[in-house]
Order: sequence, then C-alpha cells, then structure tokens
Amino acid sequence: MLKRERAVLALEDGTVYRGYAAGKRGETTGEVVFNTSMTGYQEIMTDPSYNGQIVCMTYPHIGNYGITVYDMESNKPYVKGFIAREFTKNYSNFRATDALESFTKQHGVVSIEGIDTRALVRRLREGGVVKGVVAHRSYTHPEDPFGEFTPEEEARLVARAKFHDDIDGRDMMPEVTTQIPYVYPTLEKGKRIVFMDFGIKHMIIKKLAEIGAEVIVVPASTTPAAIMALHPQGLFLSNGPGDPSAPVYTHDTAWKLLGLLPTFGICLGHQILGLSVGGKTFKLKYGHRGGNQPVKNLINGKVEITSQNHGYAVDAETVKDHFMPTHINLNDNTLEGMAHLRYPVFSVQYHPEASPGPHDSFYLFQRFIEEVNTFSGTTGQPVAKSSSGLYGI
Repeated sequence: MLKRERAVLALEDGTVYRGYAAGKRGETTGEVVFNTSMTGYQEIMTDPSYNGQIVCMTYPHIGNYGITVYDMESNKPYVKGFIAREFTKNYSNFRATDALESFTKQHGVVSIEGIDTRALVRRLREGGVVKGVVAHRSYTHPEDPFGEFTPEEEARLVARAKFHDDIDGRDMMPEVTTQIPYVYPTLEKGKRIVFMDFGIKHMIIKKLAEIGAEVIVVPASTTPAAIMALHPQGLFLSNGPGDPSAPVYTHDTAWKLLGLLPTFGICLGHQILGLSVGGKTFKLKYGHRGGNQPVKNLINGKVEITSQNHGYAVDAETVKDHFMPTHINLNDNTLEGMAHLRYPVFSVQYHPEASPGPHDSFYLFQRFIEEVNTFSGTTGQPVAKSSSGLYGI
C-alpha cells in the first residue's frame, strides 16, 4: 500500500480529524467554515471574503476540472486553508491550465484531504464555526512524514487554535483592498460608478462593465470627498471579509454619501449600509456559504436560488426606520435585501454575480444601472427615489 504523508485538522474544542497532506506543506490557522457548492472551488479559494478562513467543501471530489486563469476572482487565493474528502489528482477540462494540487502548492494554500467531511460539517452546523489548525507531518517531522501525530502534539495544535485571533472584531479590509485607485478597462462609454473595494470579486466588476458602466475602483479607506471628486453617477459597496462592525470608517463614508448617489451594496456592502444608519449586525451560527440558498423576493413573491458567502447578518428591526426589507432567506428568515425608504439605495446579502452559483439574481445589476441612468449628475444634494419602480422587480 502506498504511504501517504499524514496531516491533522485540530479544532479549538479539542476535536481532531486525521487525514493526509495536500497543497503547500506547512501549518495554518483560521476560522473553519463549510461551503455547499458542487463546483467553483477556484472562485471560492480566490474570493477575498474568505480571508482568514479554512474552507471545507461538502462535495466529496474537488479538483476534477482543474484550474483556469479565466476563473480567478482576485489575484491570488485568500483562503487560509482548504479541506476536502478527496482532491482529484487528474483533471479533464479543455480550458484548464493547471491542476488543483500544483495550484495550491504554488500559492501557499495548506490543505488536508481524507478526513470525514460529513462529520466535520455536522460538527459546525450543531456547534457553530470554530477556529482550527491544519498541520502537515513533514512540516514538523521532515525525517518521518508518514508517522502519526502524538497525543501531545495534537493537544498543542488544539491550544494553538484556541488562542488564535478571532475574526470577530477584526478589521480585515486593509488585508484585501486595493492600495491605489484603478480603472477597469472597457470599450463601453457608460455612466461612471465608483466601487469601494472592501475585498471585491473580479466578476462583480466585469458584470457591471458588461452592461455599460465606467468602473473606478478605490480603496476602502477613500473619503467621501475623494469619491465625489471623481464625479461619479453611482456608488457600489463591495463584498469583503471579517466583522462588518469593525471598519467604522466605512460606516461613516456610507452615511455621508447616503442619498447623494444611486448606491448598490453586496454582501459586506449590504452590512455596511445597515451599520451606516445606526443598525446592528450579528454573527450567524455557521453562516451561509454555497450556491443553493433560497431567497424570497418580497416585492414580487418570486423565490431565487442564490450564491452566498457570509457569516454575519443585518438585524432587520434595527434598520426599519431607514430601509424596507426586499428579500429574506427562506432557511432562517434572515434579512437578504433592503431598499432605502427615500433614496435610490439598495443592497442584497447574497452574490448576484454568481461565481460560482445560479444566475437567478442577475437582474439586480440591471436594476442598479437603471437607477444610475436616471441620475442627472453629482450635485451634492440628496437624490429622490426613482419613479421607475420598487427595487427587486
């Protein structure tokens, strides 16, 4: 029988899963979460929203269509670690340029396979997300990579997970945002939209550019005055990682710009909007991560299957004086979308660009462009709600 290098996943609650090393050899610590998508592992690994997290894929076979440069959601993987029941060694895909194993090694993604991912996901669903450590035997015992970790070594890894920094309360935007403003190149000559980059995915920029927007991406710390100096016709608040209550400077910026520009927020951007008006957010037990979350549109009654990746939610009761709910999650009734009661400002908690995931919610991008196209200019005065209908139709 072929010997395989040993690896373990040690959780802060003392649970240890024993498996085999994959990806870059080493040791990594982060918040352990799970994603229910059957495809899209490359997009998940390169989504900045996963910064600081070790992601477990619930689908058992990962890597069978390889890696393609066209499916990167950022310039590198942001996951702290990657977990699967089995990583496929051989791939079949005419678009692919690399294998998952070599990709994770090249980009420093410490991974583990061969554990019971069903047991791990049940543990996370019942007890909530926890911090964990993925450790490879060759990292600490290069002379004996095929040996087992001793109980004492596993106990030390558990302690390391327990004392690792929590994501709660951390401002992670400086780790993922662009350092300088940039323009997305396009032949379209549409209205100018400023994107606040909290950890944005490439596909979001691409989708809005495709339907006719001139996109300028700016750092998360950009001031309201600097944004307005770009003479935009619209404002976009992006997705991103971490606790939405931590980057208070973004709350202030969103509040000061509220009503001055048609505004669309996605995921973390949705939460920032809620916090900007004095609302509250709370942490979900195990989050919503996957491509199969059912969301009901409260405006037209339709149900959308959505792609999601978030661990926090906006408390709908705390924003009711400013926003009306437009979408709810049918699994737990959490707020998934809202629209301002006066201004052309709306947001959703999920990902309408759907990379990976279904395309049910793409209409939201078109809805935003319609609002931008009705905006007459950057006057510095609040803009009235558009007469073209309620958000979400």
